[in-house]
Amino acid sequence: MIVKSLELMDYRNYEQLNLLFDKGTNIFYGENAQGKTNILEAIYLCGTTKSHRGSKDREIIRFNKDEAHIRIKIEKNQIPHKIDMHLKKNKAKGVAIDGVPIQRQGELFGLLNLVFFSPEDLNIIKNGPAERRRFLDLELCQLDKIYMYHLTNYNKALAQRNNLLKQISFNSKLLDTLYIWDAKLIEHGSVIIDTRDSYIKKINKLIGPIHKKLTGGKEELTLQYVPNVKQEDYDKRLRNSFEKDLLLKMTSIGPHRDDMSFLCDNIELRRFGSQGQQRTAALSLKLGELELVKEVTKENPILLLDDVLSELDRNRQNYLLNSIGEIQTFITCTGLEEFINNRFDYNKIFHVVNGTITSEN
Repeated sequence: MIVKSLELMDYRNYEQLNLLFDKGTNIFYGENAQGKTNILEAIYLCGTTKSHRGSKDREIIRFNKDEAHIRIKIEKNQIPHKIDMHLKKNKAKGVAIDGVPIQRQGELFGLLNLVFFSPEDLNIIKNGPAERRRFLDLELCQLDKIYMYHLTNYNKALAQRNNLLKQISFNSKLLDTLYIWDAKLIEHGSVIIDTRDSYIKKINKLIGPIHKKLTGGKEELTLQYVPNVKQEDYDKRLRNSFEKDLLLKMTSIGPHRDDMSFLCDNIELRRFGSQGQQRTAALSLKLGELELVKEVTKENPILLLDDVLSELDRNRQNYLLNSIGEIQTFITCTGLEEFINNRFDYNKIFHVVNGTITSEN
């Protein structure tokens, strides 16, 4: 899989942009706040319909404009595809694949498989559980459309149940309809729990050897799934939480409260790990994610590295860059020294200055 070209119009700080990429390593360098990350964000948006920053569409559209456009051309299994995305300030985005508008944005998932690694990902261990759930959901939605279906319907049922809990205090007759949403939550939530558990088991087999190499065989890393509720207890615990949920006016039981733990030699890294250990574990996770996507899809994903080299020491930089292999990679950085000094291979260089990009080779 490769990204061949990208066109932007009124996207962030780009009025109009047309780029052709190499199938190997593409480097974007320049000072901070010039627009390097915006390129990676646009590619990621075309694979997932979401910004890795969590930005809303209206925040992505160029200042004083009402719309933005992205067009990306890719090659998957030697077959060309085109993704067009139309962002609007006050309406849902429009997406077309090969010129045909799609009805549901979820239809885009899986066409362009991506692994995104940014400095924010280095905080995935020490930040709150919402960030770890987001990681799980974005990864699984790319790999498993059945998971995406159940996650979408679970979130809809959750919103309906929470809304109902708020209304019951004003109209007690609505209480009789609560069981409808309980059944929906259990139906879809059970699949989410099972799929997340299976994913953690699969990725554990990959990150263990990676982490051992990164630490010179000194540490063993394990991911532990921490479900809020087990499948066999789901119905009972949801019913037992009714009084509490009614008081809080929100659903307190379910996979929307799941978490996962990073254990290094059985020590919980979030609470007791050093910053260096946490960063190494995050790097192991991303490299494991890369391997799992290759294993499941039988093709190389696109790797997006947003200014992470400056956050890693020389040993971890070397390991990361040497792990790329045949994968098409997009890297942002402030300078080229780390590549030139270490004699790493790169195929195309772009210099980014205030929304203007120049190809230097």
